[in-house]
Amino acid sequence: MTTFLPFFVVIMLLVVGLGYFNERVTKITEEIALMLYAIIIGAVLLLVSHFIKNEDIQLILHDIQLFDLEDYLMDCVLCFMLFAGSCHMKIRDFKRMARQISVLSFLCTFLGALIYGFAFYGFAMLLRLNVSLPVCLMFGSIVAPTDPIAATSILNKFGLPKDISFLIESESLLNDGVGVALFVCFSGIVKASKGENAVMIMLREVLGAAVIGFAVSFICIFVFARTLDYNRQIFASLLAVSTAYLLCEKFDCSGAIASVVCGVMFSSIRRYEKGKGHFEAMQHFDTFWDILDNLLNSVLYVMLGLSFVPIIQMPHVRGLVLIAILCNWIGRAGSVALSTPAMGSIPDGYNWKKFTALLTWGGLRGGLCIALAMSTQPMLDSNTYRLILGGTYAIVFFTTVVQGLTMKKVYSWISKK
Repeated sequence: MTTFLPFFVVIMLLVVGLGYFNERVTKITEEIALMLYAIIIGAVLLLVSHFIKNEDIQLILHDIQLFDLEDYLMDCVLCFMLFAGSCHMKIRDFKRMARQISVLSFLCTFLGALIYGFAFYGFAMLLRLNVSLPVCLMFGSIVAPTDPIAATSILNKFGLPKDISFLIESESLLNDGVGVALFVCFSGIVKASKGENAVMIMLREVLGAAVIGFAVSFICIFVFARTLDYNRQIFASLLAVSTAYLLCEKFDCSGAIASVVCGVMFSSIRRYEKGKGHFEAMQHFDTFWDILDNLLNSVLYVMLGLSFVPIIQMPHVRGLVLIAILCNWIGRAGSVALSTPAMGSIPDGYNWKKFTALLTWGGLRGGLCIALAMSTQPMLDSNTYRLILGGTYAIVFFTTVVQGLTMKKVYSWISKK
């Protein structure tokens, strides 16, 4: 028997068991519960393994450490998760808030990477850590983009105002390309290679992805709109997003942005089909993508939780946790505060101070940051790689669990002030 099936059974056992326990007992947001309880289980397994030399426990821990989260997310499921998150959006809402979304997606992400990088470099010099400024800026580009998976699966469940919720979700779906462009630029400096101009990288990542996503979706929508078989319509959407993502990998564009473009285009044709009275077919379409999105999200958060404890146990990591989280606050708050004046009007009547506070606390990070951090291993020495990966895990944990659990209370507190 291959190792995949036993591993899948264990993960699904955790997804179902932990989800049921949360539904009946703790009743917190599902994704946060899965990650939090998986962390506890991982910690218990690690603790038990120190006292009881059981081969089965050692094998489970070994499988967790071998699990390639970067490969699972970037090469397997990211495109489908982003498509599922964006296929319910409306193009007219994008047009109405185009300026605000653009400022947050581009300017805010750029400023966030710079502020985080310089802040972390300052702390590194104070603590006499052997980390260069280009490495710190690369670290900033990893954690500056808010995570689209966390935003679509967690934040939209907290009852935030419609425009604010849409703005946070749209920012997270689009700022990946900016983060990747900055990451390519700074990683090129770290590797001392002569790369392209950062502006050209960003244009290729964003505009190239948009063109590919639009072209592939247009072809697949031609089939989608001319068949009455809802299975074939679902297959067409799967073909569109996977083909667009594959082409983006081939031409060095942002597969994440192409996936979002595909999702928004299929959202438009989906609403058009509903207008023609094809409610049953569109209901099947929505149900399929909702189930797939929930499955992939659940597996991701369980794996993030299980892999958290071994990472934090690495040498030189535990002392870095507070610094990484503090720099994340500084970077997010500073970038939002500086970019907000360029937005023009602030949605839902918020003032500058309240808007900055809300978006700072609502800037969740997730698996995408971890995948980028893991990709730095070939270019860094082992100690620096541990610092980057451990710091990223700390930020993901804090923003997802702590900020995610308290987001509703923070929103209520800000609204009352």
